[in-house]
Amino acid sequence: MLRPRIPVNPLPTGIVTPLVQPTATADIAPHHTADAVTCNHHHTPAPAPVPARFSAVRLTPAGLAVVVAGGAGAVLIVGTVLVSMLLAVAVTAASVAVCAVALRSLLNGQHRRR
Repeated sequence: MLRPRIPVNPLPTGIVTPLVQPTATADIAPHHTADAVTCNHHHTPAPAPVPARFSAVRLTPAGLAVVVAGGAGAVLIVGTVLVSMLLAVAVTAASVAVCAVALRSLLNGQHRRR
């Protein structure tokens, strides 16, 4: 009922070809179309495709300095945020530990007085 469906013969292009091949039937005969009509006028050839030009990004020294400064700033900001989150977790854990010790002390003090 819950069986995984695994594709058969996956190609690197992402096209999956099934193992089952269509069967040819003998009763279907190929039909012939009429010969292509020839015309007597001249056709112009299709224009050749223009190759795409890739525009390379060129950085000036000032632009490179801006990119480096921006990257360093981003690293510093992300680092500051992560350190502050770690510090918040540490402070919360320490306060929970102090509360647990205080509650244990209070509960043990009540048991001794009885």
